[in-house]
Amino acid sequence: MRAQKTKIGLYSCGNKSYWNQFPALRERLIAYGKHIEKRMAQLADVQVCNFGMVDSFERGEDAGAYFAREGVEMIFCHVATYSPSSNVLPVHRACKAKTVVLNLQPCVKINYAQTDTGEWLAHCNACAVPEVCNMLARGNTDYTVINGLLGLTQTPECSLADERTADRPEAIAAYKEIAEWLRAADAVKKLRGSRFGFLGNYYDGMLDMYSDFTLLSHAFGIDVKILEMCDVKRNLQKVTPAQEENKRKEILSMFRLDGNASAAQEVRRPTEEQLKWSAQVACAEQNLVNEYALDALAYYYHGAQGGEYEQIQSAFIVGNSLLTAKHVPCAGEADIKTAIAMKISDILGVGGSFCEIVTSDYEQGTILLGHDGPFHIGIAEGAPVLRGMDVYHGKQGTGISVEAKVRKGDVSTLAFAQTGDGKVRMIVSEGVATNGEIMRIGNTQTHVKFPLLPDAYMDEWFRAAPTHHFALSVGKNASVFRKIAALLGMECVSVGTR
Repeated sequence: MRAQKTKIGLYSCGNKSYWNQFPALRERLIAYGKHIEKRMAQLADVQVCNFGMVDSFERGEDAGAYFAREGVEMIFCHVATYSPSSNVLPVHRACKAKTVVLNLQPCVKINYAQTDTGEWLAHCNACAVPEVCNMLARGNTDYTVINGLLGLTQTPECSLADERTADRPEAIAAYKEIAEWLRAADAVKKLRGSRFGFLGNYYDGMLDMYSDFTLLSHAFGIDVKILEMCDVKRNLQKVTPAQEENKRKEILSMFRLDGNASAAQEVRRPTEEQLKWSAQVACAEQNLVNEYALDALAYYYHGAQGGEYEQIQSAFIVGNSLLTAKHVPCAGEADIKTAIAMKISDILGVGGSFCEIVTSDYEQGTILLGHDGPFHIGIAEGAPVLRGMDVYHGKQGTGISVEAKVRKGDVSTLAFAQTGDGKVRMIVSEGVATNGEIMRIGNTQTHVKFPLLPDAYMDEWFRAAPTHHFALSVGKNASVFRKIAALLGMECVSVGTR
């Protein structure tokens, strides 16, 4: 991904007519804007482009040109005091970035007895907000509003009120919203231009997997590179004994080989031959990623029974789990839409493991989520287990699979679906991963308790018409996911969460 930081626009708006009447007001309001700039830089690894005060139509034109020139992903409009909306309009006419209007009051309450007009004007943020919103709406400018407190830790000397509000819930909630918008903008920026490899072809008959690459390229700004199994074979032929040995050590450092018996006769401890082959193929996969500068991969290949390509693809799971741990998420069954969901989760630093609904445990009130691989090692509960598989259910070949569960605590699901009208829909939910018992069959599995009972949850999830795969991430991420959908201009369906 590009090394340049995501740029975020920020400006404060006010009324030039006030400055001569109340000489210290302008500097006070500019200082409020600098406080917001500092807090933003602390909340996310972004570059805040603070234009400063917009207090006239001409300054609005200058600000708009500045933001357009800088290529900001979002614009935060800090309504510092009353401002005619005509000052604000040219900013957003010149730069069409998503806009967040900040109505952040400096104090919990004004000093009613001692407040003069200049003091009042430093606290009347909300006065201009409806006017600004009306202007933006009539210009078809996408915006949202964050209300709350400014969150200063010290009261300015010129203030007559107590402006120490950093610990107030109204300030904490406001900056939580700001942080989510910053993370969302950063994710969208980093996703744009990412290269997704599409290796092989779809699992035959999985109609929900079939995707319109042109649609996805438009919707997410990604680049799709179509790859062949011969590309893997070519890179496999380049693998040296030293690379193979280093990869084998890497595998053994991240996974454990479980010798415990499994109820499934087709599951056993991986053999040395299987480990050696998995290491060789993992090296080839890493070489493939390096050759094509891939940021993610969707893959599947059936292959002729007993053929060379069947043997290669049967060793994919371990190597693709290693790649996923290195921020190159890999989605099986050629599910590129879920690869995108996994990539977004990984950019946000919350994992993103390849999953589907497995079964329900009505006694515990949980739904078991998982797949036959790959897995995001970064969010595992303990070290994942490698199991030798005499058969991959529904697929050809034999090899090693990953058995693991996502660590206990809050989790979120993220899915994308292509709709009948040729658009992309995001579907999200939140739950809690428990430490429920799982099957020892070489699959990833995590018990998740959702706010809704299993049947009610599945009613809503299925009604949203998702693909049958999704990304499972750690933490409560639905709010950030919804903001990403807003920035991408797509519908978002929330299941069991607001």
